[in-house]
Amino acid sequence: MEPIQLAAVLAVVVLLASIVSVELGITVALVELTFGVVAGNLLGLETQDWLDFIAGFAAIVLTFLAGMEVDPKFMRRRLEASVGIGVVSFVGPFLVASGVAYLLLDWSGRASLIAGTALSTTSLAVVYAVLVERGLTGTNVGKLLMSATFVTDLCTALALSAIFVTPNAWFPLFLAVSLGLILGLPRLAPWFFGRYGDRVIEPEIKLVFLCLLVLMVLADVSNGHAVLPAFVLGLVMSRHYQEHREEQKRLRVVAFAFLTPFFFVRSGLNVSLGAVVGNLGLLFVLLAAKMIPKLGLVYPLARRADRRHGAFTTLLMSTGLTFGTISALFGLEAGIIDTTQFSLLVTVVVLSAVVPTAIAERWFLPDSERERRVDRRLAGLRSEEYV
Repeated sequence: MEPIQLAAVLAVVVLLASIVSVELGITVALVELTFGVVAGNLLGLETQDWLDFIAGFAAIVLTFLAGMEVDPKFMRRRLEASVGIGVVSFVGPFLVASGVAYLLLDWSGRASLIAGTALSTTSLAVVYAVLVERGLTGTNVGKLLMSATFVTDLCTALALSAIFVTPNAWFPLFLAVSLGLILGLPRLAPWFFGRYGDRVIEPEIKLVFLCLLVLMVLADVSNGHAVLPAFVLGLVMSRHYQEHREEQKRLRVVAFAFLTPFFFVRSGLNVSLGAVVGNLGLLFVLLAAKMIPKLGLVYPLARRADRRHGAFTTLLMSTGLTFGTISALFGLEAGIIDTTQFSLLVTVVVLSAVVPTAIAERWFLPDSERERRVDRRLAGLRSEEYV
């Protein structure tokens, strides 16, 4: 299929996903994922280089946006809960999934570690998409979720780097530029955005995209990955965007209108239902290896941190997508896992994005307006205690 033809078909898929999302009240990311699986397996659509690039860039932009939503003050105030939930969300599935793959499924040691890494993640993309669509990004439950997700994916990124990534001579430059952007952009942004922002040509968005593309280029040549520095860059920019909500809104519009649909649809295209159907037993074993430790270990801590929304927090912390797909793809390209193992891991990752999120939204979704009222009341009580 020619690139323009694939683009046109995917445009139809993305539009239909948006319509279905609105009509059924389901987060559009889940519908796009599902439609991607259908399009890949029933229509025979296959990813192409241009789609891989847009999806990869969309993942980095989503990661930046997610970091932008983390409230540093809240994270410091709820550090114990954020770190506790985030660490057990990583450690439990990593150990269980690695052990199951090695001892029960007879995978090699490195393939088992790939499985553990891929299934230990919490999806920044899914969590952020749900919080944005449901108006929960500014609430305490949303802030706790973003903080805990940051910790989980930080652990995953460190594990992936420590176990598998082999830095080359470019890696110090990648670290130096990442640090320079993290320190420099928050200082440059107020002047740059003040002088060139608030225009229809959106120079401020172009500046952010340039920074993210620079990280992607250097990560590629250094055998690193841009997800972690992109998230931290969003984190250090969060204060600026809290003071400039219109800039944040415009950046979101660009991302969710064009970039992220291709990321979610392309993730669905990676799933081979033929390989999955032939190995359903293995699929359910791997899915259980991810979900049981996630649910069992996270829920007590989530309930202690937020009694009213322990189930909602636990279910969203059980999702996986971005880092899970990245980890599995790394294993496939490095020859550590084969195509069947890759399809199984990606299918588990996609199921973990769809099923817990659907349950959370159907039965445990907080009311955003009520949450804001409760948060304001709690903030007032804290202010009175301080006085």
